[in-house]
Amino acid sequence: MQCDSCSIPEPIEDEGYVYIRPALTEVTLLLESGGLAVREHEGRCMVAYHSREDVLFLMQSMKKLSVGQREELDLMITGKKVRPIREKWIPLRQFEERLKHFDVVQIITEQQFTSFMQPIVDRSGGIVAYEFLLRPREGGTPFQPYQLFDTARETGLHSFLDRSARISAIETSAMWLPNGIKRFVNFLPSSIYNPDYCLTHTFQAINRLNLDPADFVFEVVETEKVDNARHLQSIFEVYRRNGISVAMDDVGSGYSTLEQMVLLKPDYVKIDRSLIDRCDESGEKQQKLRIITETAKGFGAYVLAEGIERPEEFQFAREIGMDLAQGYLFGKPSPQPPLDYNRTRKAT
Repeated sequence: MQCDSCSIPEPIEDEGYVYIRPALTEVTLLLESGGLAVREHEGRCMVAYHSREDVLFLMQSMKKLSVGQREELDLMITGKKVRPIREKWIPLRQFEERLKHFDVVQIITEQQFTSFMQPIVDRSGGIVAYEFLLRPREGGTPFQPYQLFDTARETGLHSFLDRSARISAIETSAMWLPNGIKRFVNFLPSSIYNPDYCLTHTFQAINRLNLDPADFVFEVVETEKVDNARHLQSIFEVYRRNGISVAMDDVGSGYSTLEQMVLLKPDYVKIDRSLIDRCDESGEKQQKLRIITETAKGFGAYVLAEGIERPEEFQFAREIGMDLAQGYLFGKPSPQPPLDYNRTRKAT
């Protein structure tokens, strides 16, 4: 079984065909009134195009349909040069969003990004892991990662982007890191509708590069609310079955509650930076941090403090038993790890 949501979207070539289903009479009449030649076959319409401008004109014409009619329609685009092996239909609304955000969609579909690494240290300050973060390629089109993922959600490309980002992180880690160094990689739970199939590419990439699955920690990406804990549990189970650890991000924020943490029992608990910021000066934050740390330790998780920028924050985190830390105090995200590998040692 193939995960169509993760497959490469069809580009808009210079010439090709737009298919529309179902073949509503109103659609045919509307397009023909605009001078477009429409062919109907097996319950679908087909319109040839000779430029991106033709596609834009077709989509502008479709806006004259009623809301109900527009909600019924799916579209598929194929170029003349390369015909897809499988049909890839998407709702009309998502197709319109892809044209509306064409430049950002191009960054996603052409994978114009790379992975930067931010160090994670142990209690003594030695680097034992890196988190991989999506960034623009050198000389490429600039973007903000949140903008890329927001557009991916609107255009139905979030599964493709999420998979591509995971593969990028795995490949980058193979270039720079020795075995035994942990690699934290983000993932979107909503992009993985069936973990047994959707994560196949991830495991294949690890095997292809002869990497050790035990070196990887996959974490629920920040900002994504986890509505279906059972679904996330099933994703965690598939990762663990393949020898990979899992983490919860942003614990202590509005989305990542203590109840979810106890229910899911991740291998790593990453505490939200809002609780870490000047925690040495806030009794209220200290109380919350102690509760989270003690609870996580109760089911055997490692606790990681995110967003540490001051030595005083790091000191407090160590005092209450946190195992790992990450933040600008130890290093910003960069395209490669420090050249001094004496600072980097294998995690236990």
